[in-house]
Amino acid sequence: MKNHYRWMRGILFAGAIALLLSCGGGGGGGTSAGVVGVGGGSASGGAGTSTGTGSSTGTGTGTGAGDSGGTGTAGGSDGSGTGSAGGTGGTGGTGGTGGTGGGTDGTTTAGNGTDDGSGVGSGGTGVSTADATGVGSVGGIGSIILNGVRYNTDAATVSLEDTSELQIGMSVRIAGKIDSAFTAATAQQVVSAAELRGAVSAINLAGGSFVVMGTTVTTDNATVWSGVTSLNQLPAGAVVQVWGLPSEPGSLRATRVEVNPASVEPLVTGFVQNLDRLRQSFTLGQFEVKYGGAVFSGGIDASTFTEGTIVRVRGIAAPVAGVFNATKVQSWYAIPTQNTAAVQLAGVVTSYTSLNAQFKVLGTAIDASNAQITGGLPTSIGNGVKVEVDGFMANGILVAKKLRIRNVPGVGGPVDFTLIGAIGGYHSPSNFKVQGRQVNASGPGTSFEGGTIAELANGRRVSVVGDTVENGVLIAKRVTFTP
Repeated sequence: MKNHYRWMRGILFAGAIALLLSCGGGGGGGTSAGVVGVGGGSASGGAGTSTGTGSSTGTGTGTGAGDSGGTGTAGGSDGSGTGSAGGTGGTGGTGGTGGTGGGTDGTTTAGNGTDDGSGVGSGGTGVSTADATGVGSVGGIGSIILNGVRYNTDAATVSLEDTSELQIGMSVRIAGKIDSAFTAATAQQVVSAAELRGAVSAINLAGGSFVVMGTTVTTDNATVWSGVTSLNQLPAGAVVQVWGLPSEPGSLRATRVEVNPASVEPLVTGFVQNLDRLRQSFTLGQFEVKYGGAVFSGGIDASTFTEGTIVRVRGIAAPVAGVFNATKVQSWYAIPTQNTAAVQLAGVVTSYTSLNAQFKVLGTAIDASNAQITGGLPTSIGNGVKVEVDGFMANGILVAKKLRIRNVPGVGGPVDFTLIGAIGGYHSPSNFKVQGRQVNASGPGTSFEGGTIAELANGRRVSVVGDTVENGVLIAKRVTFTP
């Protein structure tokens, strides 16, 4: 009888063990592993372990789809699990995405799934890129450096007016992608055109300004001159072509001035004022613009442009008796307004009351109350100060993440122009080219990093930084040899 009971207990115990194993209890200790984008599941049957790898770098938490309840960490799609001891592999979890899912490098596109435009969704912490628009002046070439960020232009389309070649100091609009920290970017479209062309009618040396086409042009220590080296050499009556940043109505901060340009057809840029649709006219600076016979382009037409719009106006003849007959009215560089769009702007502060209140740059409202401010004290910010602003749009306002002070009237500010690439046309340290632009690195204050002045030669790759461009020549203050 005792043997009979022992036999029955053995059968019951074996059945219990089988039941536990069939429920996947043996796989509950499954683990997930991987380095880049890990996706793990747990295996049923035995004490199996599972490993999985995913192809993206974001991190999140995924739950294995095997029969056991084990969980693994998942960094993106493509996670997979394989069970040992004959178990069935679980399916790796999927990490969160910030906006539109990225490719194998874990990048994402902001503005399509997050409220803050950071490109990082719940569980997604990979490198993010946002649809970006940058407006300012060219600070460097070798790709394009705009507002302190280097935009890769390898695959970009480039559209130029009023010049055959992009030069330092020319205004530009770049559309592309940028990371959420505003440190690296890729250009998809580059557009540049001059803002002003005509004869100089007045010069104010003390105020650092001159007048062309009824527009007051202000200059600073970052203004690039071609044909002359400074405002002191600019002759009254000379025809000039100016690239710059519209500030207040009737005023333009020059970023580049060329004397005796190839074209002399008049051109003026500014904020539309006193718009009269019945008379088909508005004012720019000191002139009345008649647009009845003009062709509109750039996303505006005679019925849709409004008071305060920034426009470029082209004509054939100079204004007569204060009236300029336009042949073309073009929208200036379009600045996006949709929420979460990443925007970089360079321009002059207007409508300033305090840092915690909104002010404007290029007619766009700025909220810099929580911005990281560099280049000077926050108390130095005010009307007339040139700044660079990085941030994300929210309800028509650019919420600044970073703000760099570039020039304070009467004080000045930091200036850095950069050329990156291989040396060509080498004759001497005072006469060589980088990216086809002339460089002089012979000055006593020029420093060399990663090499010496004797190593300058055709084909050597360098990064040249200077704070002055004289008649198209970058005066180097630092030359860095690069691989």
